[in-house]
Amino acid sequence: MRVLVVNAGSSSLKMRLLDGADAIVGSAELPANTDGFDTGRLADILHGWGKPDVVGHRFVHGGTSFTGPVLVDAPVRDELERLTDLAPLHQPKSLAGLDAVSAQLPDVPAVACFDTAFHTTIPAAAATYAVPREWRERYGIRRYGFHGLSHAYCSSRAATLLGRSPRGLRVVSCHLGAGASLAAVVDGRSVDTTMGFTPLEGLVMATRSGTVDPGMVLWVQEHAQLSAAEVSAALLERSGLRALAGTPDMRAVVEAAARHDAAATLALDVYVHRLVAAVAAMTAAAQGLDVLAFTGGVGEHAPEVRRRAAQRLGFLGVAIDPQQNENAHDDAEITTADAAVRTLVITAREDLQIAAEARRLTD
Repeated sequence: MRVLVVNAGSSSLKMRLLDGADAIVGSAELPANTDGFDTGRLADILHGWGKPDVVGHRFVHGGTSFTGPVLVDAPVRDELERLTDLAPLHQPKSLAGLDAVSAQLPDVPAVACFDTAFHTTIPAAAATYAVPREWRERYGIRRYGFHGLSHAYCSSRAATLLGRSPRGLRVVSCHLGAGASLAAVVDGRSVDTTMGFTPLEGLVMATRSGTVDPGMVLWVQEHAQLSAAEVSAALLERSGLRALAGTPDMRAVVEAAARHDAAATLALDVYVHRLVAAVAAMTAAAQGLDVLAFTGGVGEHAPEVRRRAAQRLGFLGVAIDPQQNENAHDDAEITTADAAVRTLVITAREDLQIAAEARRLTD
């Protein structure tokens, strides 16, 4: 079954065509414009590739309505649009991608796959905020979690690489990219994660603050006389590594820290401090740790971050081989021979997760 995987981001429409053996037989990226996407160019690409059997679309938010992949029809599309309020930056782009591709392939079933769905298994104790009941019941305030497609693939791939069944395996999956989150995965199911109601909670990220004291936010808003939009922009776009080191690029941060740049050194220290604390918290949620898996742009390509994190996680049984860590590429194990915890570097492949979910739903 050939699957066209569609990922509509803030600035582009990424498409990848996978054949029945999951080989990539087509890949393209269309820039977004004020009218959405270039339909003529889209038509040319899809015509050149030939008709797929199913289209899998990535959606960031499924709310509480969608706990797994769903075949898109008119009522489902309406519900996806209703959820825009929960993900105003992402949902409209995904809907635009859905509409654009469906217009070109009207007879091909479309499946929506969700970043939040993998985390619908986390228990109430992990999902519930201690805020007024009215907020929770009227507005659906809860911890949703994100990057679920990446965490699902990473934890499953980890079990495969180790020749283990997901059952009984306790994995902490570290998706470290421009956005970053961890997930505690037990028996192949998410039991906790670091992102919450929005993708702002949790780790320090490229331009996002991660978890901060809400009292501090209210204090700054009052004393600086900032609007909610100004506070949101500051926390989402002008915080994280950018605020600490002057750049959102972890490669540049690591290089500057190696030159003893004070700001970069602090940024790296803060990043790793939060990462290590969160790994320990996820380990507690999983009631132990068998596998620590790094994925995403930083997770895959920043051996210094992995080295520093592993060094501070020795008390959990984490130990990595320096040479293997430096030379890791594709899917690799970097564990020392005597370590109690297996440490892996896994290439992020949300497209494979989406394809698997789309096939499962339509096969």
